[in-house]
Formats: sequence, C-alpha cells, structure tokens
Amino acid sequence: MAGGGSAPKADEPAPHPPKDQLPNVSYCITSPPPWPEAILLGFQHYLVMLGTTVIIPTALVPQMGGGNEEKAKVIQTLLFVAGLNTLLQTWFGTRLPVVIGGSYTFVAPTISIILSGRWSDPDPISRFKKIMRASQGALIVASTIQIVLGFSGLWRNITRFLTPLSAVPLVALAGFGLYEFGFPGVAKCVEIGLPQLIILIIFSQYLAHLIRPGKHIFDRFAVIFSVIIVWIYAHLLTVGGAYDNKAPRTQASCRTDRAGLIKGAPWIRVPYPFQWGGPSFDAGEAFAMMMAAFVALVESTGGFIAVSRYASATPLPPSILSRGVGWQGVGILLSGLYGTGNGSSVSIENAGLLALTRVGSRRVVQISAGFMIFFSILGKFGAVFASIPAPIVAALYCLFFAYVGSAGLGFLQFCNLNSFRTKIHIGLFPFYGLVRATVLQ
Repeated sequence: MAGGGSAPKADEPAPHPPKDQLPNVSYCITSPPPWPEAILLGFQHYLVMLGTTVIIPTALVPQMGGGNEEKAKVIQTLLFVAGLNTLLQTWFGTRLPVVIGGSYTFVAPTISIILSGRWSDPDPISRFKKIMRASQGALIVASTIQIVLGFSGLWRNITRFLTPLSAVPLVALAGFGLYEFGFPGVAKCVEIGLPQLIILIIFSQYLAHLIRPGKHIFDRFAVIFSVIIVWIYAHLLTVGGAYDNKAPRTQASCRTDRAGLIKGAPWIRVPYPFQWGGPSFDAGEAFAMMMAAFVALVESTGGFIAVSRYASATPLPPSILSRGVGWQGVGILLSGLYGTGNGSSVSIENAGLLALTRVGSRRVVQISAGFMIFFSILGKFGAVFASIPAPIVAALYCLFFAYVGSAGLGFLQFCNLNSFRTKIHIGLFPFYGLVRATVLQ
C-alpha cells in the first residue's frame, strides 16, 4: 500500500480502553446481594477488621499498665466505636461501602503519651486510667482538624487539584505503605502465616475458576474458608504441644489459646463515654495527635478513592471527599469520648476485601457494622474471634494491601505514559514513599 502508514493487522493486540467505573463488579453501592449472602459477606468484613482492632490494644494496653481485663475492655470499646463510625460514614459521610476502624497512624503519639514521664502512680490500673484519659483529651482536640477541614469545605478546595497522576501515589501508598504489617507479620509464625496466604490465593484465584465458576463461592468467601482451615490447623499445633518449648514471643504469635483475653472479657458490657474518667488535656500531646490526625486524613482520602473504585462508583466529587473527612473527624471525637486509646480512619484492609469479593454493596458494610456492635457488647463471643493468631491476619493483609496499592496504579490508565513529566512522577512516588517509611521506623 503506497503513501501513509498501513492499517494495523487484525491479530495485533489492541490497547484496553480506560474505564471510569471498574467493570466486572457483581454488586455496586446501591445493589445489595441476597440477604443470606449479604450477612456472610458482612461477617467476613467483620473478621478482616478484627485484626487491627486486636493488634493495637494488645500493643498499647500493657505499656499503659493495664491487664487482660483492661485489654478486653479496650478491644470492646474500639469495636463498638468502629461500628458506630462505619454506620455514620455510610449514612451521612461519603455513603460508600467503607469500614472505619482503628488506625496505626495514632499509635506513635499514644506511645509518646505513655513515655512522657508524667505517670509515676505505683498502681498500674490507676496509671492505665490516667494515660487513657490523657489520650482521650488529645483525641478530642485532634478531631477538630478533620471536622474543620471537612465541614468548612477547605478539604474540598484542596482535593479539586487531584488529578489521575496525583491520585496514583495517594492511593498506592495507602496500600503499599502498610507492607510492614503484611509479610513481616507472616514471618513471625511462618508455619501458620504462609499456609494462610497460599490457601487464600488458591481459593480466590484458582478454585473459583475450577469448581462451579459461575457461583462465586470460593472467591467471594475465600477469607472465611481459609481462616477456618488454618485456624483449626493452628489449634491442632497448639494442643499438640508444638509451641510448648518455644520462645515467649513465638508462643504469643502462634498459639490459639489466648485464655487471658477470653477470661478477661465480660459476658455482657456496653461501652459508654468517659468510662475511664474525665479527659485530661496537654498542649504538646494534643499537637502530636493533631499531626497524626492530618496524616490519617490524607491516608483516608486515598482509602475513599480506592473504595469508590472497587465499588464501581463514578469518580468522587471533592465535596463528597470533604464531607467524608468531616464525619471521620466526628469518628475521632467519638474515639476520644469513649476512650479507645486510638483514633480512626478508613480500614485499608476492608477496601482490599471489596476487590477480592467484587461486592461493593453499602448494605454489606452496614451489616458488618452491626456485627461489630453486637460482638462488642457480648464480650466473650467477641474475644473468641479476637483470638485468631496474628500471622493469619497478616497473611490477609498481604493480599488486601496489594489490592489497594494496585487501585492507585490503575489510575495510570488515565495518564500519558509517554510524557517524561509523568515518568518522573511515577518514579519518585515509590522512592520517597519508601524513604518516609524508613525514616518513621
């Protein structure tokens, strides 16, 4: 053919067209699955968010001076407030299928309160209550930064400048930035964590296409199936004496008989505001907590965008993001009033679960909030599920954080990848993200 370029051959691969809404999502925000399936999916979301809910109090409460009873009460309170915040966010905030739970971002300022040297009370329980009241005051003050930025519209004006290129690092680092809670957690007990990760991948990525592929059983409920199998396997190792002569740290990571947590949990208890006493306020502690609240604000903005993507929603308007941040500030205020010892943000792992199940229904997440509140009141039953070994949870994180990170990378489809300006942005964001994680460590 003379003249201009020839037409592409028929067998040449064509580029995939960009998609504003993610295809192949079974149920979007307003289309709930049947009730039996929705209840099981809601329980699955509850299981996934339990990891952070248990890990944070387990790390903080002993340093505060609390025992197993105080640890169980803090877990109950954190679970109760998470249920309330999730309902508020799905009703009045972004109205996305987003779970609002505990955040690792607030751990550092809480530890700084513990180590401040102001607590010389010889009674450990009295010391625990004083530190908890100090963290309450800091959280109450810190909540104002998100409430003001969200409800005043200031965050709306900032997020107007978000482009697909700037959304790539924002969303990707919300997932990849939490890698230290994934594979390093699996390594604490490889004989449990690695089988959990392998079985989860087999169920969700392979069995779903081999056995009854049109029914979406193994991929949609892969978390429940894999956790039950590995939990039973871990319990057999525990009762068989596999960890009797191991180091205390190994036993804490691998054993399933956390009798202290189950024994310390009351049968029925309703958390209430100021249960540890009236909050105390310190300017330095409040400032540190406000900085953590701002970091959580940025992280949650990336979480909101990832959730909207996996729920097959249209791109989020800045006004919706701002409103969601405002209600998240209300959630931090509730955390301070109830005394969780930790602030709240978007649960990144539950955002990844949306991708695994391909179910972005708001009703499913609201059902999971009902499970949170129910099991926070029935303490003994909640403590049983909270006794899932941490490496099992870490294995789940490996997959879910990767999903959220890939949601950020997915915005590259809207960018000109032949632009050198785009290339420098893409190259810099993981580099500086890893530097930030290293400096914080």
